[in-house]
Amino acid sequence: MDAEVRILAGGGATDARTAKVIQLYATPGGAVDSRGSRNSVREQGRRRHPSQQTGGNVTKSTPAHGKSSQPSQLGHPNTDGFGRPAAQVTPISDEVRLPAESLGVEHLGPTRSSPLFSLSGLRGAVADSLTATAGFIRERMTGDYEVDEFGFDPHFTESVWFPAVRQVYDNWFRVEVSGVENLPVEGGALLVANHAGTLPIDAVMTSLAVRDNHPTGRHLRLLAADMAFETPAVGEVARRIGATVACTSDADRLLRAGELTAVWPEGYKGIGKLYKDRYKLQRFGRGGFVTTALRNASPIIPVSIVGSEEIYPMLADLKPLAKVLGLPYFPITPTFPWLGPLGVVPLPSKWHIHFGRPIETGSYDESSADDPMVVFDLTDHVREEIQQTLFRMLSRRGSVYFG
Repeated sequence: MDAEVRILAGGGATDARTAKVIQLYATPGGAVDSRGSRNSVREQGRRRHPSQQTGGNVTKSTPAHGKSSQPSQLGHPNTDGFGRPAAQVTPISDEVRLPAESLGVEHLGPTRSSPLFSLSGLRGAVADSLTATAGFIRERMTGDYEVDEFGFDPHFTESVWFPAVRQVYDNWFRVEVSGVENLPVEGGALLVANHAGTLPIDAVMTSLAVRDNHPTGRHLRLLAADMAFETPAVGEVARRIGATVACTSDADRLLRAGELTAVWPEGYKGIGKLYKDRYKLQRFGRGGFVTTALRNASPIIPVSIVGSEEIYPMLADLKPLAKVLGLPYFPITPTFPWLGPLGVVPLPSKWHIHFGRPIETGSYDESSADDPMVVFDLTDHVREEIQQTLFRMLSRRGSVYFG
């Protein structure tokens, strides 16, 4: 009991379970944060985005500074209301006043059991996919379909891709989604998510989560690495399902067209990190996604994904072999390469995807996109929002595979 009290006093958390999770995932070597590191986090928290400030006017292109005269309230806007009793968490910084009410997204339905115990739906899943594919072929023969300038084929995506992916989404990963109300009904927005899992399966799951849960069924356009389009067959499918190269020009065109666009700034550093570093965000590049959002005055929506880290627990990376094969990494997992092709089958971890509250960029003027300090500050803010949300989600998590 005394140990828990010391953790709570040193880590800033007000719940024992939350404190232990933050200690596990955030503190190198398992040491409790010192007062100096708390002050460092507090100083970082003072460089927040103006959309998080609720008092006073904020001038364009200059983040708000100074503490609010009103006291902080407990809670966090991106993580309240996950169905389990809320664990109170001290806000990231003193001047950010956060509402105590929940997000209004509760998970009250029955928990779906792990497919390790029930594979009765496999036959039906295969039948549904085959039926959808047959219908696609019949309709395709009429030639009544459209493909946009990026190669996005809604007909293929809806008739072939999503029916197949949905079986994995529903029955293998049993994905839960919250915060859908934070996605705009219309107009462009830039979704920024944590990246993990050895293979970029999280991008596919996020795309389906938006399509199946958005009130108007919007499509999510993915910004993918060059390697995806250089790989035979993969590149063609990626184009068809709405992905394009993660470059400034394509991102600008998508946002100006009013598309929901998603980016994973960690890149290979995120999906290629070792299991011991799970849920610790890697560097967010140089903030190119922030520059794009600022230039298009598009809101940034932080997306936090729990479950992707456990599908292929990477125990080691054979860098020499990866270099020979021209790969960013060569993973060694509990099943790969020991089980051959079976090692490519992901483990059935329980997933939760949360869409956080939008971070508005309209309070900045056009020159802010070329200001390195503004870009760095906003990049750091988005990264911190996702990291803190992941900590909170992990503190409320049940079993990794049997939840």
